[in-house]
Amino acid sequence: MASTTTGLPDRYRPLDQIGPDEATPTGVIQSWRAKDRVLNRDVAIRVHVPAGPAAHAWITRALTAGGLATPALAMVYDASEGSGDPQAPGGAAYVVNEWIDGETLADRLRSGPMPEREVRLVLRRLAEGVAEAHRVGLAVGGLTLENVVLRPNGLVGLRAVPAAAGTVEGDISALGELLEACLTGTGPGARPVSGPADLVALARRARSTAPGQGLSSVAAMAALLGERGRSGTTQNLHPNRSDDTDGGRRRRRREGSTPVRLQPGALPPVPPVRPVPTTALGGDTIAAGPVSRPPAPGTDDEPFGVLGGAGARDDGYDAYEAYDGDPADPGYDADDEDAARKHRLVVVGLPLLALLVVIALAWWFGSSVLSVADSVDEEIGGSTPPATSAPAADDAGEEEPAPEPGAAVAVSGAQVFDPFGDGEPENDDEVPLSFDGDPATAWSTLNYRGSPAFGNLKPGVGVVYDLGEAQPLSGVTVQTPVPGATVEVRTGESPDAALDDFPVAAAGTLEESTDLAFDEPVTARYVLVWLTGLVESPDGFSAQLAEVEIRAAG
Repeated sequence: MASTTTGLPDRYRPLDQIGPDEATPTGVIQSWRAKDRVLNRDVAIRVHVPAGPAAHAWITRALTAGGLATPALAMVYDASEGSGDPQAPGGAAYVVNEWIDGETLADRLRSGPMPEREVRLVLRRLAEGVAEAHRVGLAVGGLTLENVVLRPNGLVGLRAVPAAAGTVEGDISALGELLEACLTGTGPGARPVSGPADLVALARRARSTAPGQGLSSVAAMAALLGERGRSGTTQNLHPNRSDDTDGGRRRRRREGSTPVRLQPGALPPVPPVRPVPTTALGGDTIAAGPVSRPPAPGTDDEPFGVLGGAGARDDGYDAYEAYDGDPADPGYDADDEDAARKHRLVVVGLPLLALLVVIALAWWFGSSVLSVADSVDEEIGGSTPPATSAPAADDAGEEEPAPEPGAAVAVSGAQVFDPFGDGEPENDDEVPLSFDGDPATAWSTLNYRGSPAFGNLKPGVGVVYDLGEAQPLSGVTVQTPVPGATVEVRTGESPDAALDDFPVAAAGTLEESTDLAFDEPVTARYVLVWLTGLVESPDGFSAQLAEVEIRAAG
């Protein structure tokens, strides 16, 4: 419908109202499709009623979104808090967004659920855009089927950025609802939740509020959506072309013949022999046939039972039945029995002989060479007076003495501990500056916007210090050039353990130099300095560790 909105700059001419009104704690937001007269393009413009201070929080969020540049989120072109006079040009509070053309996700799902590949692609791109907003401390909000648009170029975009209010947990849950809707559909073709097990489980985790069951961040959700698409199995998108590919040709070759896997050193199988008519064989030619069992002893023309005769069984490579020669049997051959006995004697005797030779050599070496060495040592000892060992030689193999109680313990290494992060380095290369003995240098966290609680993105970040071995500790002294950050000192036995596996030994608020003493001595190898609250800085919120000194216990 035509707009009668007033208070907007003359540059923007509203065309049609789109979507329902959005209620805020301080008023109502109305959305319009409008024309930018200067750049001659369509834009989306949202107006907050009333204007002035009531719209301040929303305009602040919009200014934060203005620094984002991702195709998954509608760009913010302009924003103004307004003067509060609805009749004066520029008196309205408004935000101007990029206008996104395309089919909304709500319209797309009325015809039924989306294919697996499209679900992964759309939700991953949308989650990556929301993760970018979270990195600057902005919870987007407004993640609904009506606001998500499938662009004609295959990308996805979110209109109405940002919403009047939002939380990180709300964005994660909303993405889970969108994922579930893509798997079920919303119209007459809707079906119960089904599909790939990892997508169903991911939707359930994103919507879960149970402790330890939900997702830690939207970035984690984007990573999970992209992981299966790269390494997992997916359905064939071109079933009619499957047999024309190299894989199809290889499959046909596999179906046509069964491969034979040979063990190392094994001979290849004997191919089947084509039968030859007996009439074509000469007098000295033997008909080829499968190897069979030896005939019963007593046949003179086949003494070894290799070739099958008329009475032989033609059943392939069956095991030969053992034949114990009986001297009373007419077919018994004493020479063959003696040859077999000699063969067994050689097979068993040669290894035994080799073993005896090795034992004899070892005995000779021990009795001759070592005895000569002992005699040489005795002669040297008898002619040369014993020398007194230097104290340094005696102490060379001893361990270093334990540090005195209250003394600083040497740190052998350290690394950033960020189990709830999104993978972005937290100034990892600067960690050695926190224990280099120079308070003028420091390791710093990244800058977070919107809140000293790490922009509401994660509960904290820290540094794990490795002492080389477990030893009793009494406390930690922390120096910082920026006082005010809150910190916990935790101890553990592994640098890669979960946060809960590092029990808290001390906690406090950092001054320029803060002694965090343990209630009782703790024996540990790893010490975690865990920052839980940041300090305001010119670019947002951050914290710094200039020197961390770990003290030994008595």
